[in-house]
Amino acid sequence: MLYHYKGIDARTGKEVKGKLTVSSKAEAVEELRRTGVYISELIGKKESLLTKDLNITIGKPVKNQDFVVFCRQLATLLNAGTPIVDSIGLLSDQVSSKVFKKTLHTIYQDIRSGTAFSEACQRFPKVFDKVFVNMVISGETSGDLETVMERLAVFYEKENKIRGKVKSAMMYPIVVTIVAVIVVIILLTKVLPSLLNNLLSVGGKIPLPTKIVLALSNVLIEKWYLFFLFILLITLLYAATKRNPKGQYLIDYLKLKIPVFGLLNQKQIIARVSRTMASQFASSVPVLQILSMSAEVSGNLVIANVLEQSRESLRGGSSLSLPLAQSWVFPKLVSHMVAIGEETGQLDTMLEKIADFYEEEVEQMASRLSAILEPLMIVIVGAVVGLIVLAAMLPMFSIYENI
Repeated sequence: MLYHYKGIDARTGKEVKGKLTVSSKAEAVEELRRTGVYISELIGKKESLLTKDLNITIGKPVKNQDFVVFCRQLATLLNAGTPIVDSIGLLSDQVSSKVFKKTLHTIYQDIRSGTAFSEACQRFPKVFDKVFVNMVISGETSGDLETVMERLAVFYEKENKIRGKVKSAMMYPIVVTIVAVIVVIILLTKVLPSLLNNLLSVGGKIPLPTKIVLALSNVLIEKWYLFFLFILLITLLYAATKRNPKGQYLIDYLKLKIPVFGLLNQKQIIARVSRTMASQFASSVPVLQILSMSAEVSGNLVIANVLEQSRESLRGGSSLSLPLAQSWVFPKLVSHMVAIGEETGQLDTMLEKIADFYEEEVEQMASRLSAILEPLMIVIVGAVVGLIVLAAMLPMFSIYENI
């Protein structure tokens, strides 16, 4: 049952209104009293498709940029001495995302009723990942939540910046490829058949390259569904492979071995893992827990396995750096700096330096890729279109020779 309510907030004295989904009116009254709202109006309505929050989201429910802004604003408010409950209340009114607004409002109500901030965040794992929750727990335990939130703000800002650089580098070739495919389809299905039919009507001969292109044109026109079936088959095969642990491992291995892009992916993951570990070490999160979370954050089973080996090595009394040094995934620079950090007791500092180094590497590599891919894609597209045009022109040459 959906209840619309109006009332007065006992803490601020301001008028509040909103909606509440509960099973009965008594439960709605109890919930509002628990959160400190004096009810002036409470109207119940049956939920329908028009009034029900379906909460259907594709991908992440909250955009990375919105979450980064939230972390920075929360860190600023806490550093200014604003209590966590007031900070969440203020931010819940400012965010533009409906899903995020609803999430923060629920967290605000939970904190007001006595729930810890970290515990309230754990109810929304799709919004607040394990890194966020565990660092908040460490901040609450140490009583230094504002410093932890400052580290989290820096962490997510840098992560978002690196993702943006990589996406920018990949966007141009993707867009050009899509445009090229559309142009080629139009040429093969509309322009080429019409032109060749006119040439054949005046007795032109079709050379071999033109026959090949014309055959491809006929397939596109008459059996276009085969291409969709092929794409569907590849998609299903990929999905089935990902569901299998060995298949997922193979996919992640190939992602790291693809020329140029594999190296970019590898550096990006190393930067992400190092930044995650550095932030959590600085926040006094237990080291074994850090390695488990870093394996999840990596998003790559090959690298996750190496981090799990490091975790087991550390648990067995050995060093953290040894499995890193024995793996091809992590360059020698990483294992050497981790080893130095272990020896000097400054592992968080060394990990932060590794993260800084590889974030800079990713930025430079992404910029170089953009500069190289732009002319390369133009050449490739020009060559493909040129071959199609040449195939269309060859019969004309044979006509001129017979004149």
